[in-house]
Amino acid sequence: MAEQKLSIILTKGTLDAAYPPLILALTASALSIESAVFFAFYGLTVIHREKVKKLKLSPLANPAMPVVLPDEIKKKLPFLSALERLPGLPQLVGVLPGATDLITALFKKRLEEKNVPPVEKLLKDCLEAGVKLYPCQTSMELLGFKKEELIEGVEEPVGAGFFLSYAYEAEKPVVLFV
Repeated sequence: MAEQKLSIILTKGTLDAAYPPLILALTASALSIESAVFFAFYGLTVIHREKVKKLKLSPLANPAMPVVLPDEIKKKLPFLSALERLPGLPQLVGVLPGATDLITALFKKRLEEKNVPPVEKLLKDCLEAGVKLYPCQTSMELLGFKKEELIEGVEEPVGAGFFLSYAYEAEKPVVLFV
């Protein structure tokens, strides 16, 4: 029985939602804490071989989202820095056609500038570090996902009961829902 275990449940399939569980699981693994991520509902897109490449960041229904421009843009067009002080701008612009793609591209550029690896690299690192990635069987059936469409290295699909049993077999379990 593992002394400590971190188990994370991911239900969202957006670019910004993919990072916290993968970073937490990878960090836990580096600290010798057994860790696993359970991908349910739209979280399955994060481990889908093709869909992971197309994750987006939506400003709609994300009221805490600030305007954060890549440093490169701020250097070339310093007057745009004023946009970072306008609350609610991403949500206002988010309804315009193409805004989600633009905001996603700006966010990816910012991640690159800050040396944050792409989601695909984090997934690979997690697998190499021994993090278990569990797809939810019920969500797969509900949403029409097939095991062969998922990235190589994920565990066999499991149900919620299995995942919770796995999580709580440790002396010090931590379960996070993100």
